[in-house]
Amino acid sequence: MLFAPDTEVALRSVVTLINTAANGGDSLATVEDLEAFLDAEQFTGSRIKSAAELRSVRRLRSELTALWSADEDTAAMAVNKLLTDAKALPQLVKHDHWNWHLHATTPEAPLADRLGTEAAMAIVDVIRSGEMDRMRVCAAGDCDAVVLDLSRNRSKLYCDTGNCANRAHVAAYRARKAAGGE
Repeated sequence: MLFAPDTEVALRSVVTLINTAANGGDSLATVEDLEAFLDAEQFTGSRIKSAAELRSVRRLRSELTALWSADEDTAAMAVNKLLTDAKALPQLVKHDHWNWHLHATTPEAPLADRLGTEAAMAIVDVIRSGEMDRMRVCAAGDCDAVVLDLSRNRSKLYCDTGNCANRAHVAAYRARKAAGGE
């Protein structure tokens, strides 16, 4: 295990959130889309279910997208800003089906603050572990989705949003065949 389980869950949620805007699409266009995202990510706490809440989460998505590819110093500043803006105060909690983990906001805090704080707390672990290189952009030339590489050998290159890895492998195979390699 590279990171604590709650850190991995939060990092995967960040990837999913960022990738709602990958490749020119936007699967977070409506309040209903946001609700579906939150349900799929099993995100708890209050929800206003308003257009303003959706806008705030979309702004957060943009901040996290920039943070994902940032250098370590810039990422640390962005994380600190997210935590400061949310007035984060870490607490050890256990609820629903989740075992002990950290929350740094109340369940009643604004949704974007809670999402941002969860992301920031997870990225704190990434930065402290010197593992920023595990936060990548998909290696496919025609894809801008992000990738979280939790593999032991640091080999994950392609996103999970489509079939980028399959397309790359097929193209490489065809190139080898055309060159007489197989």
